[in-house]
Amino acid sequence: MTQELKCISPIDGSVYATRPVLSQSEAEAVVKRAKTAQKAWAARPLAERVDLVMAGVARVGEMSDEIVPELAHMMGRPVRYGGEFGGFNERASYMAKIAEDTLAPIVVEESNAFERVIKREPHGVVLVVAPWNYPYMTAINTVAPALMAGNTVVLKHATQTLLVGERMVRAFTEAGVPADVFQNVFLDHDTTSALIAAKSFGFVNFTGSVGGGRAMEMAAAGTFTGVGLELGGKDPGYVMEDADLDAAVDTLIDGAMFNSGQCCCGIERIYVHESLFDAFVEKAVAIVKGYKLGNPLDTETTLGPMANVRFAAEVRAQIDEALAMGATAHIDTFAEDDSGAYLTPQVLTNVTHEMRVMRDESFGPVVGIMKVSSDKEAIMLMNDSEFGLTASLWTQDVERASRIGAEVETGTVFMNRADYLDPGLCWTGCKNTGRGGALSVIGFHNLTRPKSYHLKKVTK
Repeated sequence: MTQELKCISPIDGSVYATRPVLSQSEAEAVVKRAKTAQKAWAARPLAERVDLVMAGVARVGEMSDEIVPELAHMMGRPVRYGGEFGGFNERASYMAKIAEDTLAPIVVEESNAFERVIKREPHGVVLVVAPWNYPYMTAINTVAPALMAGNTVVLKHATQTLLVGERMVRAFTEAGVPADVFQNVFLDHDTTSALIAAKSFGFVNFTGSVGGGRAMEMAAAGTFTGVGLELGGKDPGYVMEDADLDAAVDTLIDGAMFNSGQCCCGIERIYVHESLFDAFVEKAVAIVKGYKLGNPLDTETTLGPMANVRFAAEVRAQIDEALAMGATAHIDTFAEDDSGAYLTPQVLTNVTHEMRVMRDESFGPVVGIMKVSSDKEAIMLMNDSEFGLTASLWTQDVERASRIGAEVETGTVFMNRADYLDPGLCWTGCKNTGRGGALSVIGFHNLTRPKSYHLKKVTK
């Protein structure tokens, strides 16, 4: 009997879409087609590849009227916020802009005696395993530069956003990218692991859970396949005594609650200098009380359901455990809270790092706020985490932010902003957040390998 993947809509718990998974032999056939197509794709001029990728990106943009409600059905994001095309296009466009310079040969010597050059060569077939929370933007981080660099791409998307990979591939194919150069697959975990273990891919990029990342590394063990991992996060914000309080509250609370808190670099814990603590909490609570929880297809809704009932159950468990340990909840249960996917956003104080809500990834609309008295204390608390994706520092002193940032164990240091991916900078993490780096010059380097040419010329 053929196994099916099912996307359960958080709107009402109904089955929104199903797709049959590929058998092992069918999956191997996809990889074979990708490998066969790769050499011809890489042989095309770089400018041609870039233009075709950007035509595919534009075609996705033309589908926005279909994509926005589709995302609401699949993962619950309110339609009022539109799709993801702004960030999707920004990231691809930046990689297109830097492609020629970044992928250009590095000439060490060009003389009558020698030609010594380092060139960038594509890995071959790249597997992209993408998550559901920002399904288009997270996928394009790797898909665009991988294709531009001359790789072919096999995309496996999360079941919660089952239709995204299919739609992306259709858009790129309609724009002129050859069918075997960019393929979408529906796979179970065992088949995915078997393909990786069989050295089917030159590079694997995975965005998801820590457990999923471990499974990827285990599958790749001994194959020498490059693996890029962006895993969990527990991103902190630190508000210093000289911060712009209103800007800090607005940005950090939005970073904690937008997309129902389901953001890779969302703010999950906030440390506020004692001189601003009470005012910060008061303003934060007022913002959260103003949210409208409801059906994401309603344009008045500002906070949709979490993507899955089990995700909401984990957030509720963390909140309940914190309250039992002495935390204070500042938001009364919303009328629309159904004890399922529709979850009341919550602001907690009197929290400690003994509570899971301040240690484990919540990935939901809850944030704990703690009072601190010094930079030293804040740094200690920010580093008291198994994760390290971003940290958001709020001060008017750039030197102070740089000094603190140097001590924080994280992939990106923000000053006076949060929850943003800058395509000009490397998107990376440390500790259990993973390894590798997407976008920027480094993103292209990770999706290619250096190849050296040491050519001695014949002289008389």
